Amino acid sequence: MKVLALDSSGLVASVAVVEDDGVNSNLLAEYTVNYKKTHSQTLLPMLDEIASMTELDLNTLDAIAVAAGPGSFTGLRIGSATAKGLGLALDKPLVHIPTVDALAYNLYGTDRIICPLMDARRNQVYTGIYEFKNNRLHVLEPQMAVSIKEIAEKLCALGREVVFLGDGVPVYRHCLTEVLMAGQRFSFAPAHLSRQRAGAVGMLAIQYVREGRTETAMEHSPDYLRLPQAERERAEKEAKNHE
Repeated sequence: MKVLALDSSGLVASVAVVEDDGVNSNLLAEYTVNYKKTHSQTLLPMLDEIASMTELDLNTLDAIAVAAGPGSFTGLRIGSATAKGLGLALDKPLVHIPTVDALAYNLYGTDRIICPLMDARRNQVYTGIYEFKNNRLHVLEPQMAVSIKEIAEKLCALGREVVFLGDGVPVYRHCLTEVLMAGQRFSFAPAHLSRQRAGAVGMLAIQYVREGRTETAMEHSPDYLRLPQAERERAEKEAKNHE
């Protein structure tokens, strides 16, 4: 099985090709950039470069995986549009990977609770609570948009050691430290594991494909979890007008 994976849900743009023969899994190539340019400028050139370097015939792919949200609205639209276009052109199924699940998969094999944090602005994070059992990712709390205080309280209730990762860590690190100081053991993932990676999207996609969790390109749509800012502001304005 060979899977092309895309992630443009956050600050990072990432493309990878992974394969699995039923016994061994292999990351053939991964191209990740976390520097200034918009994903619309980087994602397709990155894909072209990987295809060229690995002599990849896109028709040999078995599926196309995409980090489907939550995340940046623009980034999600770019990733989804790219995946849908490839899926339609190549007649390949898509694998819809929750962004926060894929981020947690970066820490494969840890015995600690995993809590990814993506900065969702407006004093919220996109987050979830995960653990690995028998080499499989288990979702203890599915991805959600909540305040940092709310997710910290959920973690304190579990009473287990936690490792944090994601672009929300530098934003909320001080707040987390204050909330969790009372006896809660916690740590932060190192930089090379703390951002979105298409390799993790692809490896999780292999598990999904085996479970039959695929969709057609026409069926795919991103998971935003929240309304876009313009729609939220319009709803708030309408609510005030009806008071």
